[in-house]
Amino acid sequence: MSGHNKWSTIKHKKGKLDAKRGKLFTKIIRELTTAAREGGGDQGGNPRLRAAVLAAKAANMPNDTLQKAIQRGTGELPGVAYEEIVYEGYGPGGVAVMLQVLTDNRNRTTAEIRHLFGKHGGNLGESGCVGFLFKKQGYLIVPKTAGGEDMVMEAALDSGAEDFFAEDPELFEIYTAPEDLHRVKAALEAKSLPVEQAKVEMVPTTQVRLEDKRADQMVRLMEAFEDHDDVQNVWANFDIDENILQAS
Repeated sequence: MSGHNKWSTIKHKKGKLDAKRGKLFTKIIRELTTAAREGGGDQGGNPRLRAAVLAAKAANMPNDTLQKAIQRGTGELPGVAYEEIVYEGYGPGGVAVMLQVLTDNRNRTTAEIRHLFGKHGGNLGESGCVGFLFKKQGYLIVPKTAGGEDMVMEAALDSGAEDFFAEDPELFEIYTAPEDLHRVKAALEAKSLPVEQAKVEMVPTTQVRLEDKRADQMVRLMEAFEDHDDVQNVWANFDIDENILQAS
């Protein structure tokens, strides 16, 4: 598995991503508003909004908060218009890094992202410098307590999944084409298989192995990006020993 997948599963298991509920809500609200502004308030015809609503419900966001975020996107309520930006750059050891950002102040955010890269041994690059090293895929997590490997794998592949991994001791990881994510999720849940996470991610096609100081620097860089209010998602193609990630 790629380093990215290790990072995703470690965050999922430890609950490190947006550990403070207020920060998590802020990010989800921005995504709900932006998704509704771009594709309308109907979840049925707006996959991005549907994914954001699922994330909101998974975080136990109050329904009133969720609906108001959507209404700000559709224009039914006044609200801030967020600009979506993808930043690309390099971490320690030449690791490729991509960030999806929603901001109401591009100049401020660009300066802050550049500062974080530099502070942790990396540098902000030009648009397109690393994007070709990633592939957009649907990504689902099912706990191993849900059932045996053969049964879960068969259910996933029969529902249209592209790939299945069981290396993690606690979780099954399932990959789909982006457009098939929600269909596969619904099919798994119809078979009483709980899906703990379902989202579209940028999955790296190559890996950069890091050890010692550079590995520590990379973890600090990822954590700094995750903690930034404007950063919705961060992806990287590092491969770091899981013991280092567990200890972070």
